Amino acid sequence: MNTLLNELYTAVTPVLLQALSAVLTAFLLWVANTARVRWGIEIEARHRDALHSAIMSGLRAALLRGLTGQALVTATLDHVRASTPQAIGALKPGPGVLENIVEGKLREVLPLGTPT
Repeated sequence: MNTLLNELYTAVTPVLLQALSAVLTAFLLWVANTARVRWGIEIEARHRDALHSAIMSGLRAALLRGLTGQALVTATLDHVRASTPQAIGALKPGPGVLENIVEGKLREVLPLGTPT
């Protein structure tokens, strides 16, 4: 009987080790993916916050210099591109997105009805 148990143990051990290895690998992949998604979202939020902050500071600086219209938008975007290149590179905003954000932030900065 003891010999039968030893043979069974010897035959089953490699299969159990492979199964345990597969389960452990799947668990580690899940943990790595969960961490990547979580930290990726946090990093994206930081980039987005930096971009919006740069837009606001660029707008304020351009307004203090007395710029209006397209010159205001251009100066703001120049400031944003110079101060947050990593955020722009990471977020890859499409054409016109930054301009739209600048226009929206301008409405927050200026009182309603003020010409730009």
